[in-house]
Amino acid sequence: MSGHGTPTPMLSRKSGPLKGEAQVPGDKSISHRSLILGAMSVGETRISGLLEGEDVLDTAKAMRAFGADVADLGNGEWVVYGVGVGGFAEPAQVVDCGNSGTGVRLIMGSMATTPITVTFTGDASLNKRPMARVTDPLALFGAQAYGRAGGRLPMTIVGAREPVPVRYRVPVPSAQVKSAVLLAGLNAPGQTVVIEKEATRDHTERMLAGFGAEIMTEDTPEGRVITLTGQPELSPQVIAVPRDPSSAAFPVCAALLTEGSDVLVPNIGLNPTRAGLFSTLREMGADLTYENLRHEGGEPVADLRARFSPDMQGIEVPAERAASMIDEYPVLSVVACFAKGKTHMPGVKELRVKESDRIDAMAKGLRAAGITVDEGEDWWTVHGRGFGDVPGGAVVETHLDHRIAMSFLVMGFATEKPMTVDDAGPIATSFPIFEPLMTRLGAVIEGV
Repeated sequence: MSGHGTPTPMLSRKSGPLKGEAQVPGDKSISHRSLILGAMSVGETRISGLLEGEDVLDTAKAMRAFGADVADLGNGEWVVYGVGVGGFAEPAQVVDCGNSGTGVRLIMGSMATTPITVTFTGDASLNKRPMARVTDPLALFGAQAYGRAGGRLPMTIVGAREPVPVRYRVPVPSAQVKSAVLLAGLNAPGQTVVIEKEATRDHTERMLAGFGAEIMTEDTPEGRVITLTGQPELSPQVIAVPRDPSSAAFPVCAALLTEGSDVLVPNIGLNPTRAGLFSTLREMGADLTYENLRHEGGEPVADLRARFSPDMQGIEVPAERAASMIDEYPVLSVVACFAKGKTHMPGVKELRVKESDRIDAMAKGLRAAGITVDEGEDWWTVHGRGFGDVPGGAVVETHLDHRIAMSFLVMGFATEKPMTVDDAGPIATSFPIFEPLMTRLGAVIEGV
């Protein structure tokens, strides 16, 4: 499945019990960062369990363009021979980041304090997304950005010749912005400080420490303060990428909604800055348990067992939880349709500027499937009908957004009438094995 070619319509229909193990791909956030920090270290970094979706493969190509030697050894095993902090070469061609907002923003940060000039582009979806939230703080280091109206791609970044450290307060909770600033701070002298009012996913901080950077995090009255000492020599690492909680969300939610289901999703990362969905589902009354809790590579990991849960209730999702589950709201809204009562989701303005306007896209699709949805600029409410009373039968526009596509296909496993998405191709950007994995569990997905 490809999000860049001819549309691939797909249909899902009411399915029998989902049973078995769902071996979801490696964590996308950690995969991106493993490649980038491997390229910025000196020596050989070995990575196992890398997510080999299009987004991450585009980041691997970008690191090669910057001069790192990135090799695919097969079966999710990769090796990166890095060029060191400040060692990036100027790419000979435009760097195409495909559909990946995470990839392009992290890569921009990683090169912004090196005196090279790089032009970035992406697919139709990525080229609509605003980049000023990243280029504005990068300008404080001395980098310059020249893009289309509204700060959109294609965009050329001229890296700072004499970078200066910055102190930056992130205006809206965003792990991408925070990470871009920290990566830029690696090649700036002195200390770069990032302040976030609400904690966001902390993979970058954990991995920087693992690669040998001097980084300190402190919770203060003004928020979470992260201090990075610039110009370290990063040491190469051996990284085992845990499996992606954002991908795990789909088989987990499918099992909760599909009668008779019992699905185990092993080796899932449960970093507290990423696990908000699972906490929310349990509060709704989902039969979701953690087994074999452990730590791997500095990250908490567990096996998740999800069973059919016909008696879930709508809840008020705490706004402060949004940063820990921002990518999971589309599929949560699907679960909310099958719960009894209202599920209110505040503090989610970030969803307006993802691969699509996810609030608008989900609201339109859910309404077409017979669900009442209220929405505002930074909130939405789904009026659940309870299990067995969700009509379905809609054809949904996905707007080149992989999570919209997967969410509505999950919905179709439990609706009275099938659900159709206009293009399942973008699913390949993050979860290339989604269709065969769900089919093996017992789900019914068909090409149209």
